[in-house]
Amino acid sequence: MMGNGTIQATSTHRLEGMEPDNLLAFLALLGLLRALEAVEVDGDRLRPRLSWSLDNPPLRPVLHLAKSATKGEVAARAADGMTLLAKAHHFDGRKDLNCSEGEARALLKSATDDADHAFLLSALLSDAAVKEAKGATGEPQIDPTPLCLLFGQGHQHFLDRLASVPAQPAPPPRGRGRSAVSLTAEDCLAEALFTPWHRNDPTFSFRWDPEEDVRYALMAGNPTDAAYKAGTQHGANRLAAIGLAVLTLAPEVRAGRVRAAIPGGQWDRQGFSLAWPVWRPPASIAAIRNLLGHPDLRKPEQFAVMGIDGCMMARRISVGKFMNFTRANFITGKDASE
Repeated sequence: MMGNGTIQATSTHRLEGMEPDNLLAFLALLGLLRALEAVEVDGDRLRPRLSWSLDNPPLRPVLHLAKSATKGEVAARAADGMTLLAKAHHFDGRKDLNCSEGEARALLKSATDDADHAFLLSALLSDAAVKEAKGATGEPQIDPTPLCLLFGQGHQHFLDRLASVPAQPAPPPRGRGRSAVSLTAEDCLAEALFTPWHRNDPTFSFRWDPEEDVRYALMAGNPTDAAYKAGTQHGANRLAAIGLAVLTLAPEVRAGRVRAAIPGGQWDRQGFSLAWPVWRPPASIAAIRNLLGHPDLRKPEQFAVMGIDGCMMARRISVGKFMNFTRANFITGKDASE
């Protein structure tokens, strides 16, 4: 399925599929870096870095590698890394992030011997960040990561999808009968990385893609009907599920309560928003995590000397019983303060 461009080896690759204002794409970029760092072939590692094509519009991320590789090799290495990292995505049958303070403590304690699983859980919950007391015992319930948009509404379960999506290498065959086309895991990831998204996969998602904000008033028909139902970009959702672990949750005091906070996240009167920087020099995943946690992230003029030109900011919104994220706006420090 991958085109002729996959045979040309180069140490830089422009990621045409990764829309700069799409939260799903940004999380997928974090997942790509994790997946590529997880594999080693004959003692060689690609040592991936990312930058943004600020001087070569339209704005897209650029992948930098320590050695030349074709697009097909990049996708294959990412697929291998996904296979390794997806093993940490297990939750003992739990479907939603609705556990009690005590259950959260037990989950975190049980993961101490599995570094990848502990890393993932630390991005989902904390036994110190709670929101309210529920249930027969009246024990406080955890305040989960604000990137969790699924709590069982419409039979959509966050942990169930977080376990199943990374473990599914490719979507079902596209088309029917003899015209059906089957994709490999490499094909699926290459599509998400190197080509504009078509979103024609009937697989589960996490509602991080702003295109999933489907409203009755804006459509000619019922968006729940098959003819109008939007598909997904499966490779992007696989990568994003792996990338989520990078955004480690930490407790913070908000409105007199200890609540959940993640790097790049902020609460205000309009609700929750997530920001991510747009930078020029190639940056590793460790450097990106540090930038996300920088106190001046939304005031990029404060550290322009580091090659930061601005940041993208997406807001979490409620649409009926569902939640989504908006397309991100490109902001400067002046924008963020207004």
